[in-house]
Amino acid sequence: MTYDIIATLGPACASPEIWQEMIAAGATQFRLNSSHLSVAEVVAWVERLRVYFDLHRLSLPVVVDLQGSKWRLGQVPTAELSAGQCVRLIHASKSHTQAVLPVPHNDFFAAAPVSSRELRLNDAKVLLDIEEIGADFILARITQGGTIAAHKGITFAESGFRAEGLGEKDRSVLTATQQYPFVRYAISYVKDVDEMIAYRKQIGATIYLIAKLERRQAVEDAQTIAMEADEVWLCRGDLGAELGPVGMAAAAFRFSEIVASLPMPTILAGQVLEHMTEKPTPTRSEITAMYAALQQAYQGFVLSDETAIGRFPVESVRAAAQFRPSAGA
Repeated sequence: MTYDIIATLGPACASPEIWQEMIAAGATQFRLNSSHLSVAEVVAWVERLRVYFDLHRLSLPVVVDLQGSKWRLGQVPTAELSAGQCVRLIHASKSHTQAVLPVPHNDFFAAAPVSSRELRLNDAKVLLDIEEIGADFILARITQGGTIAAHKGITFAESGFRAEGLGEKDRSVLTATQQYPFVRYAISYVKDVDEMIAYRKQIGATIYLIAKLERRQAVEDAQTIAMEADEVWLCRGDLGAELGPVGMAAAAFRFSEIVASLPMPTILAGQVLEHMTEKPTPTRSEITAMYAALQQAYQGFVLSDETAIGRFPVESVRAAAQFRPSAGA
């Protein structure tokens, strides 16, 4: 059984030595999330990878995530928010206090009056109830506390209102990296096939494009979206933030029933081996879920925090690769 393992790069795996170990353990692609990097940092990572590939005569795809229409916090200090605490969300790119959360997206505030009164932060690890909405601010109370940090995702529960398309930073990342033949692009928060067609026209017919399915409509329209993409990813983290855990599970189950019929590779993402972010071995439920996904015709997995910031990036790749025939030899 062959399949891809896409290892996200970050502080935990920033050296060529670890890249080599991850490839030996089974990584077939690397990934960079541009939302957590400046344009210059994205280019620096890609250039370091180019040098490494040339030195070792390798050619691995490197997937660069583009933000698309996904909403994220701006620059804010990492902090713990507590249940009952009140915060103010403002239209800004930076804040110096956890009591004021900057959201640098016009359409986020335009969406507030027509969305649910619940806000979900950092893959729904932090939940907020909206108490007041202004033209460029929102007052909210924390109902489920947790960690926040710069550039973490934020959404309204079941929000259908967004300005679709690539922002200025996405366009800059594209311009700066398209000359590298091993770079691919994953588009976040694709809504429907029309949006995917627009991305294809904007980015080009020959560029490898991945559609990230993170919204109810995208999952429901997966078969038509897939016709305009080279690959699709089911991303359970943001899908769970949009739909809640039970809604996400139901949507993922329905989607898994059609994976075998999709005409291009379908990859599973979102807490695949989350336990290994802190522990050296996976849980039995994680292994069972991976096995089931492969039987459902998924053709690989994305490792996110497990490799980017986890304590055991090489071990995480090795655990993800254990269903390959050579792994048990």
